[in-house]
Amino acid sequence: MKITYLDNNATSCIAPEVLEEMMPFLTTHYGNPSSRHSFSGYTAKKLIETREKIAALLGCTPGELIFTGGGTESDSTAIRSTLLANPDKRHIITSKVEHPAIKNLFEFFGRQGYRVTVVPVDSNGLLDMAFFKQNLTEDTAIVSFMWANSETGVLFPIEEVAQLTREKGILLHTDAVQAVGKIPIDVSKVPVDLLSFAGHKFHAPKGVGGLFIRKGTRFSPFLIGGHQEHGRRGGTENTASIIGMGKALELAYEKLPVMNTRVRAMRDRLEKTLLEMIPSTRLNGHPIHRLPNTCNLSFEFVEGESILLMLDAFGICVTSGSACTSGSLEPSHVLRAMGVPFTAAHGSIRFSLSRFTTEEEIDLAIEKVPPIIARLRELSPFWQEK
Repeated sequence: MKITYLDNNATSCIAPEVLEEMMPFLTTHYGNPSSRHSFSGYTAKKLIETREKIAALLGCTPGELIFTGGGTESDSTAIRSTLLANPDKRHIITSKVEHPAIKNLFEFFGRQGYRVTVVPVDSNGLLDMAFFKQNLTEDTAIVSFMWANSETGVLFPIEEVAQLTREKGILLHTDAVQAVGKIPIDVSKVPVDLLSFAGHKFHAPKGVGGLFIRKGTRFSPFLIGGHQEHGRRGGTENTASIIGMGKALELAYEKLPVMNTRVRAMRDRLEKTLLEMIPSTRLNGHPIHRLPNTCNLSFEFVEGESILLMLDAFGICVTSGSACTSGSLEPSHVLRAMGVPFTAAHGSIRFSLSRFTTEEEIDLAIEKVPPIIARLRELSPFWQEK
């Protein structure tokens, strides 16, 4: 069966150019970059070049960048290191719509005695900035807001948040896992202190990510071991994947105009058509302030899991909520925070495109989704009562 992959916020395919860049370091140049012999010298040199490349793309210096095992590790490293380095401050701030990598971590620290403030969002998923400003205190150790929401694609005003935290001397971390590679990000212009990203969201392999740590930020390592990453993250470097991530980010920045034209246009066509064809359907998230590739729709009075299964029979891959929470039968915490009615939250589907998405794939989704929703509503007692 031909696969129609519309789940790129969960993960993305490895771009052919990325795989080609990686292969020599999985085969011929397999040396440990920390070894002192000349065989590993080329690998170490390529690792340095990759760090310089990624740093240049993100607007930082190579010394402000460490490589990690992915977005979750980068998030945990940023938050844990900040709290360890600032033990006298016991207040932390996040939002109600964060990825589980942050949401569950903040809940953990709440159980450890930290005072946690969770900032609400409005019905469009936009951050309540007034509430946020009111809760900044001298005791605040760190603020952590995602740059782009994984389920709705809604963009938070990180530039404005960063100015506020900078003025008050409070550290700001942003989980930019869904944003890096999809929108322009330049930390030389946005004064965030820590920024997390993951390669598999922009066509690099899984299991590799990065953390920007602004120079001067107090930092205590999360993974303690060898001298790698200048003593800030122990463990032998995942060289091939790091090099692949460098190539993937380079390509992603080159293709940003494609994301904002062709991909956005396909997303808009899919969204507009389904909203017009299927009654009692709603868009979740702000219509403008979101990623160009993401569309989250709620089909009232049907179950999202049933939609997934029926679309899967046609080889169409989508998800209900975040891939890290879709195993739960509970409605999305993101949609609940936005006040989406229970009857709609359970029937939410996220479509997330990439530069590899084709018009034919969008055509197939448009063809298959409406009859599936109609069939499920025929079987729904709630729809019949409506």
